[in-house]
Amino acid sequence: MLMKLNQYPAAIAQAAQTVNELDSQLAAVQLGINRLEGNADKIAAFESDLKNDNQRKARRFEVLQVNLEYQQTLNTLMRLTAERAHAVVHLEYLRNQFSVAKLETRLAIARQLAGSESLELVGV
Repeated sequence: MLMKLNQYPAAIAQAAQTVNELDSQLAAVQLGINRLEGNADKIAAFESDLKNDNQRKARRFEVLQVNLEYQQTLNTLMRLTAERAHAVVHLEYLRNQFSVAKLETRLAIARQLAGSESLELVGV
């Protein structure tokens, strides 16, 4: 869909806003992941039968693997990351279309000016 030149700034602003909203959602999801991982670390840290860091890391991994909320949050993170990537591509596409539209407009103006100067040169 081709837009008029004056429609691009609003479309670009909207696309940038979409990227910003996705960034905000990603930050919130990352905070949730950090919270869940912190809880798993706490569980592993206070289990007295774990003797070393490797056992605590393994226990942390086990706790996270069975945590349905953690798995859902990771899925949300992957989905939002993909959405953000698509939104950034769309934003760049709009910016590039805008640049091309501006260049085409300049070229049309230059051709008009060149055409009128050519007519003046031949005395029309």
